[in-house]
Amino acid sequence: MGALTKQQHPDLLVGLERSDDAAVYRLNARQAIIQTVDFFPPIVDDPYTYGAVAAANSMSDVYAMGGRVLLALNVAGFPREFPRSAITKIFQGGADKVAEAGAVIAGGHTVVDKEPKYGLCVTGLVDPDRVTIKGGLEPGHRLFLSKPLGTGVIATAGKGERAKPAHMEAAIQSMTRLNRGAAEVLSELRVTGCTDVTGFGLLGHGAEMAKASGVALRIEAGRLPILPGALDYARKGFGTGGGARNRSALEDSVTIDKSIDEAMIQVLFDPQTSGGLLIAIPQDRGPELEQRMVADGFDCRRIGEVVAGSGVKVLP
Repeated sequence: MGALTKQQHPDLLVGLERSDDAAVYRLNARQAIIQTVDFFPPIVDDPYTYGAVAAANSMSDVYAMGGRVLLALNVAGFPREFPRSAITKIFQGGADKVAEAGAVIAGGHTVVDKEPKYGLCVTGLVDPDRVTIKGGLEPGHRLFLSKPLGTGVIATAGKGERAKPAHMEAAIQSMTRLNRGAAEVLSELRVTGCTDVTGFGLLGHGAEMAKASGVALRIEAGRLPILPGALDYARKGFGTGGGARNRSALEDSVTIDKSIDEAMIQVLFDPQTSGGLLIAIPQDRGPELEQRMVADGFDCRRIGEVVAGSGVKVLP
C-alpha cells in the first residue's frame, strides 16, 4: 500500500493516510458518509449463522467510527457446485442482521470462487464532529472493551467438532451482537478514541491506537472479559494461524509480563470476528460509559489505561 498514490480531498476526513476502520467523507457541516467493506470464508457450519456473523462483522466498522448504518451491498463468492439452498440461507442471515441494524440490503455482486466467501460493502452516516477514530488518546484515559475475547480459538475448536455446544453458542451470540448500541453511547458521551477488535486481535488493534496517538496502552490481563471455554481451548492447542502471525508482527511493540499464562497470551493475540469496541475515554466519564454499556447488555469492562510512552504493555 505504501507505493500507492494517496489521493487528497478536503472533505475526505478519514482515508488511506490514517489507516482507520473505515473511510469518512464529509457531505456538509452536519453529515458525513462512512464507507467500508469486509468479507471472509465460513467460520461456522450453519449457513444462516455464517451470513449473520459476516454481516455483523462488516457493519462493525461503521459503529467503530461512531456512525449508523444506512444500507449495504452483498459481496460474495461461491463454488459452482455450492448448494443453492445454502446460498439463500447465507444471504438471508445477512439481510436479517442488516434489518436489525435499521438498514437495508440494496443489491450486491457475486462471483464464482473455489471457497465460499461472504460479506458486505456498508454505507453509514455520522456527524463530522462526532467521528470516533483510532487516534486522539491521551495519558490518563481509561480503556474499555465492550465484548469478551476468544472467538478465534473457539471457532477453530468448533471446526474440529471439539467445542462444547454451550461454548460455541456463547461465541455465536457475541459475534452476532451488533455494536449499534455501543456506538450510540459513544456518540452521546462524545468519545473520540475507538476501534473495533477484529483480525489483528486486541493487542494488534490496541497497538494501532497507541501508534496513532503517540502514547502507550497499559492493559491488565486479569480484567479482560473472556468467552467461556476460550482459555481451555487455547491450552489444548486450538490456536489460530492469524494469532501466530499477529504475535510475530507485534513483537517489537508489545511487552507482556512474564507471569501471564500462555493461554491468555494466545487469546490476547487471537483474531476476533465481529469483536467488541476498544474505547478510550477520560477517567471522569468512564463509570457512566461502563454503566450504560452494561445496562444495554454488553459485557463491558475497564481493561486498562493510556500512559505516556509507546506500544502496548500487558500486566497481570
